Formats: sequence, structure tokens, C-alpha cells
Amino acid sequence: MSTSPRRWLALAALTLSVLIVGLDGTVINVALPTMAAQLHASSAQLQWIGGGYLLALSVAMLPVGLLGDRFGHKRLLLSGIGLFGLASLGGALATTSGQVIAARAVLGLGAAAIMPLSMAILPRVFAKAELTKAIAVWTAATALGMPVGPVVGGWLLDHFWWGSVFLFNLPIAVLALLAGLWLLPRDELRTATARFDTLGTVLGGLGIVALVYGTILIPADGWASASVLASLLSAAALLTGCVLRERRTAHPIVDLALFTDRRFLWGTLIAVFVNFAVMGILFVVPQYLQAVLGNDSFGTGLRVLPLIGGLMAAATASEAVVPRLGARTVVPLGMLVMAAGLVLGATTDTSDGYGFTALWLALTGLGFGLAVVPATSLVMGALPEGNTGSGTSLLETVQQLGSVLGVAGLGSLLGYGYLARLHTDGLPGEAAHAARDSIAGANAVADRLHDTALAAHAHEAFVHGMNLVLTACGSIALLAAVLAALFMPGRSTCSRTVARSAAEHAESVA
Repeated sequence: MSTSPRRWLALAALTLSVLIVGLDGTVINVALPTMAAQLHASSAQLQWIGGGYLLALSVAMLPVGLLGDRFGHKRLLLSGIGLFGLASLGGALATTSGQVIAARAVLGLGAAAIMPLSMAILPRVFAKAELTKAIAVWTAATALGMPVGPVVGGWLLDHFWWGSVFLFNLPIAVLALLAGLWLLPRDELRTATARFDTLGTVLGGLGIVALVYGTILIPADGWASASVLASLLSAAALLTGCVLRERRTAHPIVDLALFTDRRFLWGTLIAVFVNFAVMGILFVVPQYLQAVLGNDSFGTGLRVLPLIGGLMAAATASEAVVPRLGARTVVPLGMLVMAAGLVLGATTDTSDGYGFTALWLALTGLGFGLAVVPATSLVMGALPEGNTGSGTSLLETVQQLGSVLGVAGLGSLLGYGYLARLHTDGLPGEAAHAARDSIAGANAVADRLHDTALAAHAHEAFVHGMNLVLTACGSIALLAAVLAALFMPGRSTCSRTVARSAAEHAESVA
């Protein structure tokens, strides 16, 4: 299929499937206040509408790649898209908070199949020469859904009921399913399958559950609480047991030997570093745009798009730049550009307008694309023929867990910076508690009391916390640039990889 014009239509089908996952991940946040009012949902139930999705996504992603390698990437991907569509319909028809939580959990299962398997199919559709461009488009689609989600959600809630944020997924899922059936290459028949590592799956699954559950509790309970420490220590013990099991069993659920390949190791680490920084941006910037600059959800989503614009520009340039300079040059360069954008953003003042934010977002997005596309290409080049699903599942799982922990850590840093500068002396007890809880709470108190000084003071405190987060993300990007320059494989290694992959592709076509 690597020479067929249909390969670009096949890429469109794959990007459509990951786009709905990105959209769904953020569109629900806009609808939570409306759902809380109409479904009478408690704070804990609202938390689990997001938490249940994260748990299901994180747990299922690891084994689904191996299942795809054994039973067919296309078959499992289309099953995931179908499940995602059915769960979206169930969410739209839900009448209780419990039903919404269940629908979101099933959505997480569908997303766990879509993300790694759509990536695993790319090398079967594109030859090595075009794979970088395909990865760039796929990456842009995954990132595009995150800021566009609030735009879509805000528009839907302005015109329809809260269930429309679920129903919106259904026609896109149907279109992606039909396009996948028609355009994606057929699965190869496999007559023999190895024994499935049930014990390793259980250990890994329980360890991931404990890790994600512990991070979900952090905002409410704090890092030092007994519940969080017990969850994180349990996660460490279970995941250690999983690693020991996978190293000893003859048929592991994940091939940990992939980490001995420098292409996979450093490509994965760079992808995690980049994803960590981007999640930090998407965590704090929407709050800044809404609570400090006063935009609604729709306007906020539009104003995050310069990040995607920078990513698209980098995706266009990477196809020409990477073959000339090599990943070992382009990836550190991208991380340096990303660090520069983040450090520039960390100088934000409450008097700065949106133009300054758009500038550093675009610069950060440019660095994001320059780093993540060749890093992902390195990972794909390290995956063995016929087992790409397991490798992409491992990559996506590590990235997902890094994102979960990153948001928890960066959220704590934002809270620390906000509270360090916020003074609520003179406010009634309940009002002081609301103001210290969040910037949105402080704005509400200021509106109720007609206290413009409190609002201005809270905005300054929030911007201080945001700048700390951006500084931390910029420092991580700078560290990643140094590590990539020192340890990523050089051009000779990558050239051998390209030659070997091209030969393997030619043999498979023949």
C-alpha cells in the first residue's frame, strides 16, 4: 500500500480516530458544571467522570498492543472505534451520574485500543521515506483534539443539552469506522499464538490502577496523605513485580528488551519529556485565559490554537530537515526552541495581553513538533516487524503515566505558587476558603463582594503560580535537549536503521 494513492486516505481514517479521542479527553471538562447541576452530581462523582476514564485507558493500553499483534491491528482498532461510538451513545442517553461514569470508563477502553494500534498501522501503510510525514500528521491530530475540545464543548452547550458532548463523537466514530473498513490494509493471518502472560497482565494492571488512583487523590488529599502514599507504594511494589515477571517469562506482555535499543529508549524518553511539558501548558494556560484574561470556553479553545499552529509548521518542516541534519541534531534543537518558548511564557505579567501568549505558544508548538516527530520515528524504527502493537502500546502507556504524574506534580506546583502570593486576611472564613481553593473561586468571591482589588491580587497570585509551572516545564525541556544531544543515536545508526527498514518493507511487499 506504500505506493497507492489510498495511503493518504488511510492516514485520514487513522487521524480521524485519534482526533475524537483527543476531543473527548477535554470536551467533557467544559460540560462538568452543567452535568453537576442537572444530574445533581457530587464532587466525588465529578472527579470519577474523569478518573474512571483515566483508569480504564491506562490499564487497557498495555495489553491491547499484544492482542493487536496476535489477532490483527485493524480488527482490534475497528473494535475500539466501535466501542468508543457505543459508549458515546450510552453517555448521551445517561440519566444518572453513575451511568455517565460507566460510559466514560468504556470510552477509556475504546481509546486504549485506538491510540497505540492506529500508530502501529502506520508502518504498514507508508514506506520509510514517508513515515516521518505520516507520524507528523498523526501527532498533530492527537494534539489538535485537546485545545479544540473546549471550543466544540462550549458551542454545543450554548445550543444543546449536556449529552450533546457525548453524541458529538458518534458520527465521527461511524465515519472513522467505515473509512477504516474500506481503506486500512487487511490483517495478516497468524496460525500460531504464544501463551498469554496473565500474571504479568494482572500485576501491571493493578500497578497502573494504584498509580493512577493515587494521583487522582492528590488534589484533594495531598501528597503526604496516607491514602496517596499507600496507593503510590502499592503501585511501586506491583510494577516492580511486573517488571521482574516480564524479564523472566518466555512470553512477556511487553518486550522490556526494547529499552536496550537506544533508538527506542531515547525516543520514548524524549516523547515523555515533551508530553510532560505540553500537558503542563494545557493544564495552566486555559485557566489563565479564562480566569485572568476573561475568555469563555469557546474563546479559550481558539486562543490555544497557536500551539497547534507551531506544531503543524514543524510537522511540515520535519520531512525535509530530519533527513538532512539527523534526529540527534533536530530533536535537541526542537527541545531548545520549546524551552525558549516556555521560559518566555514564564515571564508573563498580569498586564500582558493575549498577543504575548500567542507568541510563546506558537514558539513552544514549533519546538514540540521538531522534537516529537523524529523521536517517534526513532521509536517506530526500533520496533520488530509484526510486533509493532506491543511497542506502541508500551510507548503510549509510558507517556500516559508520565502525563498523569506530571499533571499531579505541576498542579501541586501551581497551587503552591498561587497560595504563596494570595492573602485573604479580612475575608469571611467561607469566602477566604473559596478564594484559596482556586482562581475561579477567588473571582466568584470578588464578584460577590464587588472587590476589584481582591480579583487583581488573585490574578497576580495565579500568574505567579503559572510562571513557576512554565519554568519547571522549560527546565525539563532544556534537560531533555542536553540528554538528547549526548545520548541519542547518531546519523550512522539511523542510516542503518533506515536501510534495514527499507529492506524489510521491500521483502514484505514482494
